[in-house]
Amino acid sequence: MAIASAVAAAPQRQWGLWAAFAALLMVVLLPAQEGLPAAGQYMLGVLLFAVILWMTEAVDYAVSAVIITALMAFLLGMAPVVAKPGTLMGTSAALTLALGGFANTALALVAAALFLSAAMTVTGLDKRIALWILSKVGAGTRRVVIGAILVGIVLSFFVPSTTARVACLVPIIMGIILAFGVDRRSRFAGLLMITTAQSASIWNVGIKTAAAQNMVAVGFIEKMLQGTITWLDWLIAAAPWSIAMSFVLYFVMVRMMPPETEEVAGGRESIRRSLAELGPMTMAEKKLLLISLALLGLWATEKVLHPFDTASTTVAAIALMFVPGIGIMDWKQVQNRIPWGTVVLFGVGISLGTALLQTKAAGWLANLIVTGFGLQNMPVLLILAVMSLFLIVIHLGFASATALASAMIPIIISVLQSVQTPGLNVMGMTLLLQFVVSFGFILPVNAPQNMVVYATDTFSARDFVRTGLALTVAGYVLVLVLGATWWQWLGYV
Repeated sequence: MAIASAVAAAPQRQWGLWAAFAALLMVVLLPAQEGLPAAGQYMLGVLLFAVILWMTEAVDYAVSAVIITALMAFLLGMAPVVAKPGTLMGTSAALTLALGGFANTALALVAAALFLSAAMTVTGLDKRIALWILSKVGAGTRRVVIGAILVGIVLSFFVPSTTARVACLVPIIMGIILAFGVDRRSRFAGLLMITTAQSASIWNVGIKTAAAQNMVAVGFIEKMLQGTITWLDWLIAAAPWSIAMSFVLYFVMVRMMPPETEEVAGGRESIRRSLAELGPMTMAEKKLLLISLALLGLWATEKVLHPFDTASTTVAAIALMFVPGIGIMDWKQVQNRIPWGTVVLFGVGISLGTALLQTKAAGWLANLIVTGFGLQNMPVLLILAVMSLFLIVIHLGFASATALASAMIPIIISVLQSVQTPGLNVMGMTLLLQFVVSFGFILPVNAPQNMVVYATDTFSARDFVRTGLALTVAGYVLVLVLGATWWQWLGYV
């Protein structure tokens, strides 16, 4: 039956692939546009192709990355070099550009972060941390909700993969639901599961290393603006938003999905029993905890106590984890736990944005957006409001914030560079708009972590949408409030 369902679903998604190719062909065959080189026009076609493919999920993200690489190699290879209109770029040079994202330091950080997440799973340290926190909050249903939020916050510092964090928590939360003896379709069950996913999304904003899309933004900031944002700079800017939204999350969820009972007998004992079943901490867990704390300290003191960047320290930590005698895992234990498709998508996404810049496609499109939205001399706060709303709406069509950031961040930077508003901090505004890229609160399909909890069948899509809308409105308002206060004081607005 599963095979039949998969076969039946395949033709339904093929329309997205054909629509993407049709859009690409349409853009490529359009008459030459003033101020847009042929290579830039082809890259806009590739961008539209990628967006449609990612929005429709017609193929796997990793497969889409391979197709995009091939298209860039041949389309750009047949286009004249921007600086030398009489000379074709050639497929070799075009393929080098298409693979250039894999040499970006941000890719190294993403890959290393995925290994760190795998180490947490291999040793079981993430599960121990989650159960320990939940054992301290009590058996009241509202306290369990607070515990789920606290676990999400703590794991965001140590597990740099949103999907991994939520995947770790889902069986624990499901165990709590079953231990409490409540129906899996009860409000309490849905409340806990939705809270788990939304807490993870909220803290994707608060911590630089919590999500891959943040690394996309950092990669483009470093390449386009020759600047960087340290782990501590990010935390100082974003943590107030995430802290405030954590409180909002609690009140929205318990008001809109109030649990059927105030307290469930045996809840705390069940959690403690699960924790006891893990036994004492293993040597591997102790080593990983020590390495993780040291790494967290290095991240937080980057450019303050030492000159080492986040990517380099993370790669060094992963290397240490593999060293025989000192390490805590081997290659065979983790190779099947790494979502290699994320690494491939990330590298090609960086390449896509770089090619949009080098072919002048991003600048040309940015001028259209600036003119269309009337952003030329708009006040900075209003620019933040308009661009944030634009990102929230467009995110409704994306199932991956990494894909959204890959497509939009280079264009956002180009738009901000085209604006004539005095005193606009391009790097600061890019950072703030990257926060909004993580706003995958509304639809279950807007983020992988949403789909992980949706697969538990503990709540309806309607429950997710209505609570997600409330969180999105609150998050948007908070962006504007912080834009007028905290972020302005920090010099980002």
